[in-house]
Amino acid sequence: MLRSMTGFGRGEAGDADRRITVEIKSVNHRYCDISVKMPKKLGFFESAVRGALKDYVQRGKIDVYITYEDLAEHRSCLKYNRELAAEYMAVLRQMQSDFSLEDDIRVSTLSRYPEVLTLEEQEVDEETLWQLLEEAVRKAGEGLAQTRAREGEHLKADLLDKLEGMKVYVDQIEARSPEIITAYRARLVERVKDLLGDSNIDEGRIAMETTLFADKLCVDEEIVRLRSHINTAAKTLKEGGAVGRKLDFIIQEMNREANTILSKANDLIISDTAIGLKTDIEKVREQVQNIE
Repeated sequence: MLRSMTGFGRGEAGDADRRITVEIKSVNHRYCDISVKMPKKLGFFESAVRGALKDYVQRGKIDVYITYEDLAEHRSCLKYNRELAAEYMAVLRQMQSDFSLEDDIRVSTLSRYPEVLTLEEQEVDEETLWQLLEEAVRKAGEGLAQTRAREGEHLKADLLDKLEGMKVYVDQIEARSPEIITAYRARLVERVKDLLGDSNIDEGRIAMETTLFADKLCVDEEIVRLRSHINTAAKTLKEGGAVGRKLDFIIQEMNREANTILSKANDLIISDTAIGLKTDIEKVREQVQNIE
């Protein structure tokens, strides 16, 4: 199956205490570039998330957004740092002694000093948390793969249609090429007659000049290679899979052959046809950039 690199997927998983939501967006990219944005408490799962996503994508710019919602009412607990409070008391009493100050230390005052009282989250079962996160990631990954596959099938149909159009251009160039040689020979004979009048025309010289002209304009090899590239591209599209890079290379070769035909063209019809061919090749090249 052919897959586009453009897609979107969303997955959600949760239990009585928490809910995790994963959203994935992807666009075209030369390599597989995965960017993950998640809450700090899930940060140690980032490598595992990347590993799970590689089951669904091979190439593209992948942006992953993970949100965590805590549904538990009593997830945090209050902690009293006795050692730190004792240090504060020792310093305060030393200050009282040094400066003959009144002892007005109260519990409410001491409790407001930094880190004496802290809120700490209760430990979470990492295995359970990962099971929920993985479930959400895989749901989003499956959704992403489905949208990329649907878009890929649309791309395939359009590209196959454009390749058929290219074949028409190639057929037109092939049919027109002999006509150029015939027309050139006729013009050459007319010029010789104008110069020599009724004198005998050297058919051998005419044939040699015509052959030299034909060699300069011959595009037989380019036509053969173009047909081969078009057929290979169509076959590759039908086979599917991660064929974006292969298709990109084939399109480069097609463009090279079309440029050669255009540079050899000594005929307005062939030039116009080759330009139409190059235009279609460029359209295909742009679309191929979005194939995985």
